[in-house]
Amino acid sequence: STLSSSSAASDVYKRQIFCSVVDNYGDIGVTWRLARQLVAEHQCAVQLWVDDLRAFEKICPQIDSQKASQIQDGVQVRHWPAQWPDEAAADVVIAAFACQLPHAYMDAMADRARAPLWLNLDYLSAEDWVGGCHGLPSVKFRGVQKYFFFPGFQADTGGLLREAGLLEQRRDFQGRPQARLDFLKSLGVSPVAGSRLISLFAYENAGVASWLQALADDGQPTHLLVPEGRVLADVQRWLGEEPLAPGCPQVRQSLTVQVLPFVRQEDYDRLLWCCDFNAVRGEDSFVRAQWAGRPMLWHIYRQDEDIHLDKLEAFLGLYTRTLSPGAKAAVLALWQAWNSEASMAEPWKNLLQYWPEVAAHAEQWCLEQGSQPDLAAALVQFYLNWI
Repeated sequence: STLSSSSAASDVYKRQIFCSVVDNYGDIGVTWRLARQLVAEHQCAVQLWVDDLRAFEKICPQIDSQKASQIQDGVQVRHWPAQWPDEAAADVVIAAFACQLPHAYMDAMADRARAPLWLNLDYLSAEDWVGGCHGLPSVKFRGVQKYFFFPGFQADTGGLLREAGLLEQRRDFQGRPQARLDFLKSLGVSPVAGSRLISLFAYENAGVASWLQALADDGQPTHLLVPEGRVLADVQRWLGEEPLAPGCPQVRQSLTVQVLPFVRQEDYDRLLWCCDFNAVRGEDSFVRAQWAGRPMLWHIYRQDEDIHLDKLEAFLGLYTRTLSPGAKAAVLALWQAWNSEASMAEPWKNLLQYWPEVAAHAEQWCLEQGSQPDLAAALVQFYLNWI
């Protein structure tokens, strides 16, 4: 038995996921991957409520942002309107990232003959306390109990989103150089000969200019691929070119900069697989960069009172624990400089000295995380234990 209803095509959607888009693509990116995986691998009937279909459309171009209801990849996608409609409550209700459910819907949950399983799918963190809180009961609403569900990197958490066969697909792709070239060509990219290929997806960052200058001054060519997003203005400012359009490379000494159009999730995954180094942001691209098995740099979402730095340090403590002292210091210095918007020149040069070790470690970390249950499977098991 699984989380599924008797038929994934049932008119009654047994699993409902609510997503309030805060960070443009991270929130919807995570919930969309989860919804699809529950349908494809666990035969669930899933309804995904999203309050911003335009942001959704960027990562899933087939979405019609004008439609209140549509089926995509087996998931019923519903627009979450300001005025909540009269909707029946599901057997399993997942509130992503602590979003507030409509009060009328919470009443509908409480009015059911049997209360639903109500889960708060929280933000990803490597902090020590997460394992102790994962799976614990939270607040109640009219007798309906809510539970914490924490993604994470340790065995006592809910794990990470990872589709079945993902790592095998990635290794097969990376083992076929022509597949890499063909995919890049589909994006309008012809890699500079002998270049290091880097992707850059980040928030605004004053440290970008120093990193770009270091890449330009480097003896080895770098081809930098920049998906459209918030960091683009900083890149344009350094280049002195505005605006930058997708597909028009700009060359500065050893550095070639090329903007890419926003692509659907599966193509972004392949972009990460193609690159030698990936700079990512938020949560969804952060996890996908880890599955790419390549050296990476994370731009964590800034929070009030700098509490995001505690999350950064907690992850770095896990991620770097098996590195040699020199490589560990180099990774720590680079990530800390990037997230404090300090100069990237020296930290980047230092990291290059440990490149072989850092590259091997990225693959090993991926395999280590891939040996644990994935998030969707953990959700299924939580439900089975609950019933």
